[in-house]
Amino acid sequence: MVKLTINGCDNIRYNIQTFGCKVNQYESATIAKAMDEHGYERTDDLFSADIIIINSCSVTENSDKKAKQLIERIKRRDPMKIVALTGCFPQAFPAVASSLSADIVTGTEHKEKLAEMIDAFTRNNAKQVAVPPRPVKKQYEKTGNADMGKTRAFIKIEDGCDRFCSYCIIPTARGSVRSRPLDDIKEETEFQVSCGHKEMVLVGINLSCYGSDIGLRLADAVETVCSVNGVERVRLSSLEPELLTDSDIARMAAQKKLCPHFHLSLQSGSAATLSRMNRRYTPDEYYDIVNKLRAAFPDCAITTDVMVGFVGETDEEFRESCEFVKKVGFAGMHVFTYSVREGTAAAKMNGRIPSDVAAERYRIMSGIAKQLKESYFASCVGKTEKVLIQRRESEEYANGLTPQYVPVRIYGSNAQKQDIITVQITGASGSDFCVGEEIKSL
Repeated sequence: MVKLTINGCDNIRYNIQTFGCKVNQYESATIAKAMDEHGYERTDDLFSADIIIINSCSVTENSDKKAKQLIERIKRRDPMKIVALTGCFPQAFPAVASSLSADIVTGTEHKEKLAEMIDAFTRNNAKQVAVPPRPVKKQYEKTGNADMGKTRAFIKIEDGCDRFCSYCIIPTARGSVRSRPLDDIKEETEFQVSCGHKEMVLVGINLSCYGSDIGLRLADAVETVCSVNGVERVRLSSLEPELLTDSDIARMAAQKKLCPHFHLSLQSGSAATLSRMNRRYTPDEYYDIVNKLRAAFPDCAITTDVMVGFVGETDEEFRESCEFVKKVGFAGMHVFTYSVREGTAAAKMNGRIPSDVAAERYRIMSGIAKQLKESYFASCVGKTEKVLIQRRESEEYANGLTPQYVPVRIYGSNAQKQDIITVQITGASGSDFCVGEEIKSL
């Protein structure tokens, strides 16, 4: 291993392992920029790196387990490697995270100081731990612009959550809602355009809460990003449905650059289960919002998250959830099984679902999700869409995304990454992707 020195040097390499949501991916890019500025060199090879940064997620127990296992695997293979653990896992469970063999442990508030903590470790060879209590920042902290190197640019505009769903540890890990000022959002959007990005994806811990702390609405951020020259598409990440007002929907519908794809977090289609989850809507209210979006965006795709096996979920409640997702007709569903998060209200509830029952419900709901996705992809055949090319995997075809977030494989096109081309959808390969042909202008 390379001998580390103060302030780093050109041949000290680091690798970032990112778990979880698009927010973590965005923050990893910011970490990487700080590491580069401190003289460290990035590598994609995990085990050739001298420093390994684990940017963790703690949405599920499995996420924590993956971080623990990775730390153990790295240290077992090479005890001299420097391992830094950051993110929601140490913030939510500081005592557990600090007891691991990572050399540097910090939560969600000090990610921007991670490079400095690594410098301190290399100088003193002493474990660095900085995990304050629940984040208490009242304002969104300005960070430097960083290109994630992806086809689409992810722009984080919000942090924190005050909803405290009974199963979720994230409000503890992320603190209260903090919204990014519009001028700052516009500045980063302009930066991302200068990097060649045409599609901007707005992300946040609870994106729908954007502006609640500074007297704004999510629609204000959408309008700001859409106003920037060079932006061709704007997309929203996961949304809490009940926070979308009629005014929000109308304002966003007026923005022609906004992609007609809405990921509305559902969690359950049973009113009783939603109540125990401390979700703030009923299935009927959720369905009403879906219909309003479909009226305002006639060709929109609605996708969602669905949890099975929540505490106390009866056979009847599960059946109601299955029937509801069929009624909505989602274009895509992320199905997952409830996992206990210590420190949440649900962890204290009685009525845990046996693992074999939860596994069977996961199998059934996943089957429904596959059927719905196949049906939606089939409904796209014959349509003409603008497709953003993400990558070329061979000379024969390119892969891209429609505004509705449908993956399309385009044959017989010379289009390259970042191009937006007109494509006619000619077929669908089950629930995997659609197939299309480029329509070239005369």
